[in-house]
Amino acid sequence: MKRRTLLLGGSGLAALAAGGLGAWRITAADDAAVGQSGFAVTRTEERWRMLLTDAEFQVMREMGTERPFSSPLNAEDRAGTYLCKGCALPVYASDTKFESGTGWPSFTEALPDAVGTQDDDTLFATRTEVHCRRCGSHLGHIFDDGPPPTGKRHCLNGLALQFLPA
Repeated sequence: MKRRTLLLGGSGLAALAAGGLGAWRITAADDAAVGQSGFAVTRTEERWRMLLTDAEFQVMREMGTERPFSSPLNAEDRAGTYLCKGCALPVYASDTKFESGTGWPSFTEALPDAVGTQDDDTLFATRTEVHCRRCGSHLGHIFDDGPPPTGKRHCLNGLALQFLPA
């Protein structure tokens, strides 16, 4: 068994024991070697559609945006960790969450080595898209209007996240 497979499986089991992750599980087929996508977890479109709701698929795989003020995670204020709904990678800590007034869960920074970024030119201006480092799922965007200490606002789609209480 590969070390990465053991670690991913262990973190998934721990998360399931702590509160469940719905249909999420990494199978041998999903845990493919880093391939053309550059992500450690790759799935076919058919597999993603089986694991995600239509709304989750639109946000996470097609770079959509959920309606503001529609996510219950926007009001979540307990201590814990936010996981990528696509692969259960811990991506944001609750102590970096803040109320931005925008209608989406907002954070000052991601956990170390949890996310990747790229330019997004889809709305007549360049924004910074943020995605899960492990599976590539679109999480939201990063803006330069956040509070100290980073001055950043990671504006995320609640549909792309799952909350794991401490």
